Amino acid sequence: MNRDSNVDPDASVGELMTRLSEQTARLVRQELMLAQAELKSSAKHAGIGAGVFGASLVLVRLGVVALVATAVIALDLVLPLWAAALIVTVALFAAAAVGVAVGKTQVQQVAPPPEHAVESIKDDIEAVKEAIHHDPDQ
Repeated sequence: MNRDSNVDPDASVGELMTRLSEQTARLVRQELMLAQAELKSSAKHAGIGAGVFGASLVLVRLGVVALVATAVIALDLVLPLWAAALIVTVALFAAAAVGVAVGKTQVQQVAPPPEHAVESIKDDIEAVKEAIHHDPDQ
């Protein structure tokens, strides 16, 4: 089981402790270097992914604009252009209003700070303060 071929069987405890300290420090440094390399790689991939994702969102927005223009052009086949544009505009604002209403409902459902936990912590602090003031050793 001896993996270190230069271990002196007659080494003192002090020498062995020194070696242990040096080897532990070297191991920690190596582990930190490995973690740093892994984090660099992860950060690089995350950055590239975020950039590609952002570019894709720009393309989606352009696609939505083109879709709106297509809807106006399609309605222009059966209605005057101004009416087609007005109908599409009203539909977009109606969809936005629904989104605002849903978002507002969701935000209103956010719970306030956890009152029971806050009260419990305040009680704990008060109990510690009382224990310190009533400590017979002081």
